[in-house]
Amino acid sequence: MNFLLSWREKALEIGADLGLLGLRIWIAQEFLQSGLVKVSGGWMAPEWFAHLDFPGLVAWLGPDLNWVVAGWGELALGAALMLGLFSRASAVGLLFITWVAVYTVHFDLGWAGWNQIETDQGQGFKVPLMLGLMLLAIVTQGPGRYAVDACPALVRRFQTASVTQ
Repeated sequence: MNFLLSWREKALEIGADLGLLGLRIWIAQEFLQSGLVKVSGGWMAPEWFAHLDFPGLVAWLGPDLNWVVAGWGELALGAALMLGLFSRASAVGLLFITWVAVYTVHFDLGWAGWNQIETDQGQGFKVPLMLGLMLLAIVTQGPGRYAVDACPALVRRFQTASVTQ
């Protein structure tokens, strides 16, 4: 009976870690694609981006620098999240980028756009909301066992196990 309980606990732990890995990979590829589009577009923001109303925190950067910073931020933080490197900090950075995107681009429909992607009336924020909730899971739960962040914990666990034997 004890064997079955420990096996069940181990399976649940592995499943949770695999879920966090899948979540990290899904979120990361979304931001990597978005960052790649921005970076490959050059150092100048496209016309549609240049006329957006940015929040006070980043408005002083101007549209071109906002475009470049967002693109490189999405690439760097997306890659770090995929690897599980500085996962919580990367997720917080991506949450900030997502908030700026919702504020500037995806809030055309106001709060009524929470379940809309794109309509004739404008952009909704359904996709950024989903990404934000997934990022919040990484911030609160961590990256899981299959992450670079988890390597020091694995080393400590191995050292503790060898000392106790």
